[in-house]
Amino acid sequence: MPSNYAADRQPGVLRSLDWWTIGIYIALLVFGWVSVCGASYTYGDTEIFSLASRSGMQIVWIGTSICLGFVLLMMDDRFYDTFAYVIYGLLVLLLFATIFNPHSIKGSRSWIVMGPLRLQPAEFAKFATALAIAKFMSAYGFTMKNWKHFAGACGIIFLPMLCIIGQRETGSALVYLSFFLMLYREGMPGSFLFTGLAMIIYFVVGIKYEEVLLWDTPTSAGKFVVLLLVQIFSTAMVWVYVDDKAKTRLLLAYVLGFTALALLFSEFVIPFDVVWVQLLLSAGVIGYLVYNAMNTRFANYFYIALFALGSVAFFYSADYVLNDVMQPHQRVRINVLLGLDEDLAGAGYNVHQSEIAIGSGGLQGKGFLNGTQTKLKFVPEQDTDFIFCTVGEEEGFLGSASVLVLFLCLILRLMYLAERQPFKFGRVYGYCVAGIFLFHLFINVGMVLGLTPVIGIPLPFFSYGGSSLWGFTLLLFIFLRIDAGRNLIRQ
Repeated sequence: MPSNYAADRQPGVLRSLDWWTIGIYIALLVFGWVSVCGASYTYGDTEIFSLASRSGMQIVWIGTSICLGFVLLMMDDRFYDTFAYVIYGLLVLLLFATIFNPHSIKGSRSWIVMGPLRLQPAEFAKFATALAIAKFMSAYGFTMKNWKHFAGACGIIFLPMLCIIGQRETGSALVYLSFFLMLYREGMPGSFLFTGLAMIIYFVVGIKYEEVLLWDTPTSAGKFVVLLLVQIFSTAMVWVYVDDKAKTRLLLAYVLGFTALALLFSEFVIPFDVVWVQLLLSAGVIGYLVYNAMNTRFANYFYIALFALGSVAFFYSADYVLNDVMQPHQRVRINVLLGLDEDLAGAGYNVHQSEIAIGSGGLQGKGFLNGTQTKLKFVPEQDTDFIFCTVGEEEGFLGSASVLVLFLCLILRLMYLAERQPFKFGRVYGYCVAGIFLFHLFINVGMVLGLTPVIGIPLPFFSYGGSSLWGFTLLLFIFLRIDAGRNLIRQ
């Protein structure tokens, strides 16, 4: 009966709560505070608990986050399903209004300033987007095979992304691409993920080796390799999605045979740009695929032809985007990451100093508050975006590995909880949360180590600040409340 349910709701929630996840959350908060304390500490400072220090304020953010988590657990889990669209709509309106925010912090208009308090709506829009897409995909009749349904799901993801890009906060906008991991779990074809990976390969190889000549020919190695990859990928997709081995062998022989002849002719007879031959071969592959699509009326041929055409178009537009669309600081960061520019005193300074800090930690680290790189403030943003370098310097390889293992346990636990949900709403939301944590971890640690571009996103539960800590707590505890409600019997 409703009265009995109301009386037993809180004990039922506490009994059903996943305390393993709560334990990992508390451990990450503790390690995060220790790292903030180490990153913001100045030699001779004895007031690490003072509210005037960043370590002291982080205690306030941690305390308020725990209280927020408790409030979320005490709410009815049906609230999140019922008001998912309302929450999403309010956050999108707030994101849109923030575009016209007069306060600009480090070139970004993503912060709302209210006296001493600063909030970043983009951090809170993550849980709102996760709720909205979970409700949309859990509706009766939804299927990933229906292109209208799939387009609607993508629209829910891209709308806040566009608003955040309008705030000049590209790094936070890219986090929303993590939702595609959830879409893949729910039935999105793997070809979408492969296409995204292929585009990254085209961009990196094409830009990095564009000026490198192939042997003694006037051929750009970057362009040659990318176009050859387009042809090989298209041929492989014929094997996978058409299952026609004869046509696959024919295409492969056509591509490799003419490529080899062109290279030999350019090397030993008359030097010329083999890229033109590669363009003709790509056009031939696309034409052959379109012909087979029309002849056999098998749509997969057309989709593969579209992939090949889109790949070529993307590659030749990448240079324009890099040089004419991206902001100068973004362009420099990518060039530094790809090794095209050194710039250790400019765009590459942060990464270079963080690598020194992590490397100097050795196996066991220098000890709490004993890191020289961080104490002497060599690493900019060392208590926010680059806080992992403090972990590496003070706790060493063992401490860094322990933190990564904790995050791995959290993400795997979230995936396990998502799989045991009795309803699709909970499973979709759970995978959204796991994907967001995985994206933040991979990109943040990668940019500190110089493996990924510096896009300025925080490390969950470690980076200083209330907005990110509250945002991640909202994400996690809403899911824990949904999971805790799976065993409650309502009459």
